[in-house]
Amino acid sequence: MWIIYKITYPNGKIYVGQDRTNSINYFGSADDSLIAKDFDEESRRSFTIRREILWASETATRAEINAKEVEFIRLMRSNDPNIGYNRWPSFQSAARAENSG
Repeated sequence: MWIIYKITYPNGKIYVGQDRTNSINYFGSADDSLIAKDFDEESRRSFTIRREILWASETATRAEINAKEVEFIRLMRSNDPNIGYNRWPSFQSAARAENSG
């Protein structure tokens, strides 16, 4: 079973990722240094994160799950540094997209 999941941290920021094993103990590969910057020592002593399965498939190809992951990252804007910890694909704000187009 392949899944796309969303991790929600105590500060409300999210990370969207994929897991090709559906391991109950897998919480993604977000950049540790990005997350660490948002939490002081006291808040790091005890916190709860939430993992939600957004999509699952037993038959998807690797290309399909990769595309689905990008679709959810963009839909949830988890690549926007104000919203989440995904850094790929690069976030394009509306103003930035207009100026580059």
